[in-house]
Parts: sequence; structure tokens; C-alpha cells
Amino acid sequence: MEKEPIGKLISYFHRQNQKQLVKKFMPYGIGSGGQHSFLKLITSRPGITQDQLTSELKFDKATTARSVKQLENSGYIERKPDPNDRRSQLLYPTPKAIDFSPILQSILDDYNKSLVGKLTSEEVEQLRYLLQKISTDEE
Repeated sequence: MEKEPIGKLISYFHRQNQKQLVKKFMPYGIGSGGQHSFLKLITSRPGITQDQLTSELKFDKATTARSVKQLENSGYIERKPDPNDRRSQLLYPTPKAIDFSPILQSILDDYNKSLVGKLTSEEVEQLRYLLQKISTDEE
């Protein structure tokens, strides 16, 4: 049996992961493009800027802008002018987002458990170590 290239396996895994997460978040009006990641960070760091989101989550600016707009339209976040920089907007979770936060975390926790369900705890730690080792920031 021919071994698949690691890049291809990671790409396939990522696509499958995103499809599953979209299904889990769809009933809550949260779509694709990593919206759950943006919402989680905004909820944990009220007042974060779009540029900070882009930088910390390693998305491109267009994806960040799209996701922020969709989360705002869905009533999960609101923008407020930055008093220190008129060109910048600060992002805050709405009460809807705060109420949803434990559900969001529960979905992510359950999903992460299912991802590694076939692995031993030692294999999980080894996988985590290896993925972190190859995930060095090249920028």
C-alpha cells in the first residue's frame, strides 16, 4: 500500500473537520470560515480589533472581515469605535454570544474528543506534540 503524502492527509483532515463543524454550528447561525474561532476569541477578549483577530488566528484580512460581518449580522458581536484610533473598531460579544459561549465550548470539546477517540492518551499527546512541531510560523 502506497503511503499518502502528509500534506494531502492534513488537507483532507482539515476539510473533513470543517464540514463536521459547519454541521454542528449551523443550527446556531454560525457558518463556515472559522466563525466559531472568531467568536470564541472575541468572547474571551472583548474589545479586540479585527487586525488582532487576523494576526492571532492566522486568517487573511478578507476572511476576518467576512466572518466578523456575518457574526455581527447574526447578533453575536457588535462593533464600537476605538476611542484611541478613529479608523479602528473594537469588537465585543453581545449577550447572545455570552449566553452561547458555554454551548460553543461544549461543542468544541465534544468534537475534539471524537477526533481522537481511536487513540490512546499517549498517542494523543504524541500527535499534539508532532502537529505543534510542524506548525511553526513561517511568516
